[in-house]
Amino acid sequence: MSDETTPICSAKGCRVAAVWVLAWNNPKIHTPERRKTWLACEEHREHLSQFLGVRGFLKDVVPLPEWEAAAGPDRR
Repeated sequence: MSDETTPICSAKGCRVAAVWVLAWNNPKIHTPERRKTWLACEEHREHLSQFLGVRGFLKDVVPLPEWEAAAGPDRR
């Protein structure tokens, strides 16, 4: 489970701590460099990835600590 400061999974109804970042964009409405993010627990990573993937939106799947490290302190 998670506390109030722990990022949680974006899957509907899930309250488990996130361990993955799914970076995506909708090319019809976002510029190519824009990245929106969904967070995923281990259980929902594949389901959320498939949902975005079949629409052609999924750009990258990265472990949450790696994403946070790459983002730097001003993007957290």
